[in-house]
Amino acid sequence: MSDASRKAHWENVYSTKGENEVSWFQESPAPSLELIELAKPTSDAAIVDIGGGASRLVDQLLVRGFSNVTVLDLSEAALAAARVRLGDKAAQVRWVAADVTKWYPTQLFDIWHDRAAFHFLTDPADRAAYAARLDESIKPGGIVIIGTFALDGPEKCSGLSINRYDAASLGEVLGSGFELLHTRPHEHATPWAAIQHFQFSVFLKA
Repeated sequence: MSDASRKAHWENVYSTKGENEVSWFQESPAPSLELIELAKPTSDAAIVDIGGGASRLVDQLLVRGFSNVTVLDLSEAALAAARVRLGDKAAQVRWVAADVTKWYPTQLFDIWHDRAAFHFLTDPADRAAYAARLDESIKPGGIVIIGTFALDGPEKCSGLSINRYDAASLGEVLGSGFELLHTRPHEHATPWAAIQHFQFSVFLKA
């Protein structure tokens, strides 16, 4: 899929479907919050949510007092939906409409979080570019949290093919500069009560 086609796909999804009409919708992003809190970040820790779109993770980070939050997504429509939902609080967040594989951030991050964005990168060149952006963007000692479909998870999402992962295969992509801290399975229930098997892996940048 070309860059333009990928962007057009996600703009169409978020322009034509409501927040809870997509399979990845979570009323509460509990697994992500638990893993972020395990890292014991300070309130001014720089946190980026990759592919955050209309996710409610940003809402909960603000509620918990985090003041340096960035949300990146390919879709302007997804980010717009999140800003509308947050109202005046949206001004407390940095919103970035960009392709993560081509993004050059203007700051370093303490925590990189990605739930269900990375697994859409089926082209090896895109995965390598993602890993390069991540490596350039995370401070030494920073935490990387990546949630993807597990090895027994779905093979497609939103009509697109995905790659399934476990901690070992994710680690191979990230490279030797990242140490696996822990990994856990997660069963996500879609809005129509289907169960999808995810895995969340947490890495430390050396």
